[in-house]
Amino acid sequence: MNEVIAAHNLAVALGGKTVLEDITFTAGSGELTGVIGPNGAGKTTLLRAILGLVPLQEGSLSVFGISGRRLKDIRPRIGYMPQRQSFERRFPLSSADVVATGLLSPQTIFRRIRGREDQVRKALRAVGMEGYYHRPFQGLSGGEQQRVLLARALSRRPKLLLLDEPNTGLDFPAQQSFVKLLRELKDKEGLAIILVSHDLASIAPAADKLLCINRTMHIHGHPAEVLRSPYLDEAYRCQFDFLTTGGDSERCWH
Repeated sequence: MNEVIAAHNLAVALGGKTVLEDITFTAGSGELTGVIGPNGAGKTTLLRAILGLVPLQEGSLSVFGISGRRLKDIRPRIGYMPQRQSFERRFPLSSADVVATGLLSPQTIFRRIRGREDQVRKALRAVGMEGYYHRPFQGLSGGEQQRVLLARALSRRPKLLLLDEPNTGLDFPAQQSFVKLLRELKDKEGLAIILVSHDLASIAPAADKLLCINRTMHIHGHPAEVLRSPYLDEAYRCQFDFLTTGGDSERCWH
């Protein structure tokens, strides 16, 4: 396994406020790392740091052996799927159109992308959606839309895939299907995948490692170790009760 991401005592401040601190972990090729924690824990900020979109306050972070300001140079090697996107309904985009937007760059945004059709078909084929090439994106189910958006993130054949809450709004069977697809892609393509979620139940069975954060890192390790850790409840505080037991608000007194 090749090391793709290495973070050591990473800290990020936004607007003069520290939003992440003391984050240390590694992620390798062919490995799915789940990043869990409650809403507002800094999970999306961690992805933005990996993309080189926010500067570090302290510590170090390298991606493919690149660090510091040079992180922006490796973005084409990273597939990124942000939180649930909404494409304007007035523009009737097909599934192929949505995937093709992942191939845009400052050099290609105003002209036709040569070879785009072949790349788009390959990306859709990878997620089992090639037959939906001409289908209107807005007419797809939630699970089908997420697969198309995943194809968009895969369109440049990245070696690192960053996914931010991809299961939001999906029912449980669709979540399971989506996560199964990620594991298949990870094993087949040797991808390093960072999957962010606040939903512990859907991510734990699929992850090779879990990173639990709530501004700081509470625990990092094999899912079985994390699930047994006393630090897990500390990280989630009362939200953990709702996620795991459906507990009532009287339990959230701390």
